[in-house]
Amino acid sequence: MIVRRNSMLGACAGAALLLAGVTGSSAAENAGSPAVVELFTSQGCYSCPPAEAYLGELSKRADVIALEFHVDYWDDLVYGSAGKWKDPFSSAKHTERQRRYNNAIRKKNGVYTPQMVIGGILETVGSQEDKVEKAIKIIGQTRASPLSVELEKGAGGALDIRVTGPEKTNASIWIVWFLPNVETIVRSGENKGKTLISHNIVTAMERVGEWRGEPVSLNIHSASDGRSQGCAVIVQAGQAGPVLGASYCPDNRAS
Repeated sequence: MIVRRNSMLGACAGAALLLAGVTGSSAAENAGSPAVVELFTSQGCYSCPPAEAYLGELSKRADVIALEFHVDYWDDLVYGSAGKWKDPFSSAKHTERQRRYNNAIRKKNGVYTPQMVIGGILETVGSQEDKVEKAIKIIGQTRASPLSVELEKGAGGALDIRVTGPEKTNASIWIVWFLPNVETIVRSGENKGKTLISHNIVTAMERVGEWRGEPVSLNIHSASDGRSQGCAVIVQAGQAGPVLGASYCPDNRAS
């Protein structure tokens, strides 16, 4: 079911920050472990550009891994005489990822844009910067000791991945490919006539290993699809659960 933003704002305001099941630790213990912030958005959504601009600011920070997932449920919506706009980066997989988060965090199957999910366990409207900042701070202060994700360039363009830490929760190790900066002229739909600037648009996610409580070393030869792409590695429990550790690939680290 497609749920548009206006019908969801009240619900997400009440369920913006959920802390159930989060164990505690000090902020100092989490130093150097960035919070993963995922923005679910669409170029057909009038309310989304401010959230995308804010994600661009977050992408410059060393304490954040910023990722932008374009959903597909706006693609067939007709906006009066402006018609509809098919987001070229939209994906049903991204919509399914968002729906899994909403089922887990909000206990609802409905989805909305712009939505930010922080650390895999907190969510809020993506343009509400104060709530996002609060969530990033909460993730830093309340996570159990995070996993260390160390990434280095290997021979022949490979990526060497090493994951260590005391966390015993089973999890998957993912490499996430993204386009760092994209400019799009929107020619129809709610944002007709606008030039949109997007950051870290996710194009693919690939499971490359598993975490089972023991140190993991991987040598990955995965390649992008030929476009200029960046990447990050995240360790996540379940298909849309807590993020236990993350890092940008060497060329994508915040300066």
